Amino acid sequence: MLLFNRCQHLKRITHKHFSSIRGKVGRHTQPFLSRAFALAELRKSWRSTGSLVGDKNIILMGPPGAGKTTVGRIIGHKLGCCVIDVASDILEKIWNMSASEKLQDVGNEQFLEEEGKALLSLSTSGSVISLTGSNPMHEASMWHLKKDGVIVYLDVPLIDIISRLKSMKLGRLVGQTSGVSMKDLLKCRRQHYKKWYDTRVFCESGATPEEVADRVLQAVHRYQDVDSETFISTRHIGTKDLEQKVPLKFFSEAVIEGLASDGGLFVPEKEFPKVSCREWRSLVGATYIERAQILLERCIHPADIPAARLGEMIETAYGENFACSKIAPVRHLAGNQFILELFHGPTGSFKDLSLQLMPHIFAHCIPPSCNYVILVATSGDTGSAVLNGFSHLNKNDTRRIAVVTFFPENGLSDFQKAQIIGSQRENGWAVGVRSDFDFCQTAVKRIFRDSDFTGFLIVEYGTVLSSANSINWARLLPQVVYHASAYLDLVSQGFISFGSPVDVCIPTGNFGNILAAVYAKMMGIPIRKFICASNQNHVLTDFIKTGHYDLRDRKLAQTFSPSIDILKSSNLERHLYLMANKDGQLMAKLFNQLENQLHFQIEKILVEKLQQDLVADWCSEDDCLSAINATYNAAGYILDPHTAVAKAVADRMQDKTCPVIISSPAHYSKFAPAVMQALKINGIHQTSSSQLCLLGSYNALPPPHEALLERTKQQEKMEHHVCAADVNVLKSHMEKLIQNRFIGKSG
Repeated sequence: MLLFNRCQHLKRITHKHFSSIRGKVGRHTQPFLSRAFALAELRKSWRSTGSLVGDKNIILMGPPGAGKTTVGRIIGHKLGCCVIDVASDILEKIWNMSASEKLQDVGNEQFLEEEGKALLSLSTSGSVISLTGSNPMHEASMWHLKKDGVIVYLDVPLIDIISRLKSMKLGRLVGQTSGVSMKDLLKCRRQHYKKWYDTRVFCESGATPEEVADRVLQAVHRYQDVDSETFISTRHIGTKDLEQKVPLKFFSEAVIEGLASDGGLFVPEKEFPKVSCREWRSLVGATYIERAQILLERCIHPADIPAARLGEMIETAYGENFACSKIAPVRHLAGNQFILELFHGPTGSFKDLSLQLMPHIFAHCIPPSCNYVILVATSGDTGSAVLNGFSHLNKNDTRRIAVVTFFPENGLSDFQKAQIIGSQRENGWAVGVRSDFDFCQTAVKRIFRDSDFTGFLIVEYGTVLSSANSINWARLLPQVVYHASAYLDLVSQGFISFGSPVDVCIPTGNFGNILAAVYAKMMGIPIRKFICASNQNHVLTDFIKTGHYDLRDRKLAQTFSPSIDILKSSNLERHLYLMANKDGQLMAKLFNQLENQLHFQIEKILVEKLQQDLVADWCSEDDCLSAINATYNAAGYILDPHTAVAKAVADRMQDKTCPVIISSPAHYSKFAPAVMQALKINGIHQTSSSQLCLLGSYNALPPPHEALLERTKQQEKMEHHVCAADVNVLKSHMEKLIQNRFIGKSG
């Protein structure tokens, strides 16, 4: 392969050199030094004294009526430190009048300016500072405060703030003008609060000041404990030798590396964070973006991504890229069945829910000095979603991050294939492979584990490999949000009361979507049963029923639901790791056995544990088409084939006394021929554009997907490269792409 094959001795030198770099630098290795230096500074500032506060201030920020003054005094008493209330201890003493009198005297703009200037001279350390509600509107003073403290945002539901302000008989707020309601002003202020906070305390209805104070202390403790949230490989084998430290990774490292060096998948070392019932109830009326911000902040340490920056990413990802304002709406189908629509993103697939956000997370985590290639295997929808997502990064990031997607050349629907090829951009390529998805996925894993090749790419081209498949934690994590959001929407719409259980039925091949639902349950969503729905490639169904994962004499079948035409289910390893009480040695044994002998069997006790809340079944191609036909005739709703697989299985497995949420991972437009066959519509051999227009004329739900319609109208046909099913051929092609992208452009 090109230069790689011509320099075998250089490969060995490269690997030794790269290993020596990692050994010398230690735990915070290149390319992660930027985080290490940042954390070192955090450690110095927080741990210079024996107290929780150290040399830093705890700064409480929030709207008027949030309880900043009361909570601040409680915290000061607990810590035995100085408490400064900006309104009474600074402003009123400087002005010799109350803030309301000052506002009436000078007006909004001058008030904000004088209020801000008063804070610029504040110099203190180890104190608790309670800001006014309007302090965050003055940029210079907030930067002044931020450099010497951690800003804690007391996020109180808007309805509670308005109620408190009415009882306080507070008439006018800073910045309020005639014609502007208090509600609108408070909404506007939230943008200022989101800009500055380091950590957030969600103050749900009914929380007492003492409870809020305790949560502030917990949040500050988490913020300063920069080493507290780490990730470990599912195949890590523990050792009793205390001198051999566990190879833990931070979130940012897990995101960048994608796959663990031992072939395992990264998982949190600790349990998923829990969300209390009262907090969940307060999120019932929240938007999808608000829910995502609250939940993901709990799962990502602010040392990896500052909370305010994470909020910006979430708003960018979901703000304008989805056709439905609810992002992932739940639609009542019939009886106790509900459809979770996950296809309103730009590529019409549930992958958009992750892949509009993940690129921003990835770009934030990587250091500025390296180039990165995102290497992806796709069974259908991931390819176009990842190419689309990474194309939306800013120019600087698209220059240093490229995407290579391997897909089975003859294993996708015609529309999916046209979509992935048409999604290629300057920094993204689609590569067809003359094999199936399992080969593509196995090839990607083999490339990642080839330390000679990856080390060679780093030294020769300054390029690091990573992944955007659901093996990457940053790809999987955002999926937790929509399962939680679906449950909250059912509560919001009055179908259930909070705390009532639901079942979920999810079509799955790689087990990522259903695993995200398991994690949502761990965070507190009361999911009773997880129903795993398979098509004719029902290796998962067989395993869940028997505990025997057997690929011997099993051939992958091409079906109407190609995205779950998978035999080697990667994310199952993460679930088994949980079920087996985090036994990394067992995972290494089982999945090495699967790789070498094409099967493994788990013990009966583990099978029984697996089956406690996980059930499975599969449906034939005829059953899939029948489900599409029956659902349309009964409810006027068109299912895509993957959703139809789940519907057919749910009809058999559902306990009618419990609501079931059926995940709909793709819009039916992507599989028009199968849908037309199911509905007995003539015209299967028409163009994709004609097929979609014909289906659109039926006035069925869900409505046509405009972005997919636009895709069919594009006249220009893009070229793509096709490779033989040979890992060395794939590596050679990758090297060519890297040369052209990162070496050719600089020359």
